[in-house]
Amino acid sequence: MEELSLGVVPWLFHLIVSALSVRRSVWCSLHGAVFNVILLLLLACHSKAVFSDPGMVPLPDTAIDFSDLRSQSSRKNERGCEGWTICSRCETYRPPRAHHCRVCQRCIRRMDHHCPWINNCVGELNQKYFIQFLFYTGLASLYSIALVVTAWIWRIRSERGGDGERDKEGDEAPSKHLVVAHYIILLVESVLFGVFVMVIFYDQLVSIITDETPIEQMRNRLMKERTTGNQHSHTRKPKLALLREVFGRGSVLCWLFPLHSSPPSAGGISYSALPDYDV
Repeated sequence: MEELSLGVVPWLFHLIVSALSVRRSVWCSLHGAVFNVILLLLLACHSKAVFSDPGMVPLPDTAIDFSDLRSQSSRKNERGCEGWTICSRCETYRPPRAHHCRVCQRCIRRMDHHCPWINNCVGELNQKYFIQFLFYTGLASLYSIALVVTAWIWRIRSERGGDGERDKEGDEAPSKHLVVAHYIILLVESVLFGVFVMVIFYDQLVSIITDETPIEQMRNRLMKERTTGNQHSHTRKPKLALLREVFGRGSVLCWLFPLHSSPPSAGGISYSALPDYDV
């Protein structure tokens, strides 16, 4: 998705400067400032999503013996460790809703997926930054579409009106065919990235509101197919509470910025790598 950020850099020169600077110097500065703010927020959210810990399950300091785990199953339920599972690859216990990532070679808490665009997993601790990155990428795409169409219409009207100021530009102005080709490329690129990003953005919000990651949705779908007529439904939290678990307990306006915010204590993000098992 960084191609969008790199691809719209010439957009500032060929679209805003060339099309809006003749009689709209104020609008040129305004659009340039707004776009750069969106771009900076996009890059900041992308950096946070790349370099933040997605919620890796800590590895134990010493090897754990799992040989007598089955004999301890009843005792495990008594000690309040329901939902904890064993990862044979990490050779450690993992908390509920944690899954192993084959790329990262670690278990990730509330893992959504491994995203190649950020070269990192999307999990409990960086899903907020990933969604913000999608939001600002989609916003930049929509903003580009609006300005491309506006500048194109303004250029057509100027040519039909025989604007004398445009004739004064002479050889300094780019070729008409080059400008039109640039408009088309920017428009197609913005539409493709906008649609692609908005679909992922919508899917992320649905997974939060339904309180099910894609991995859990697939697992639950398989369980429903195997146990027909005996569906188990769990009570879900309010949608606002689920959103606050991802974006934090602060103001809704803070959700738009890549600021660190601790999730609600009810969810709990700190735990020992070794649960209270007698092994």
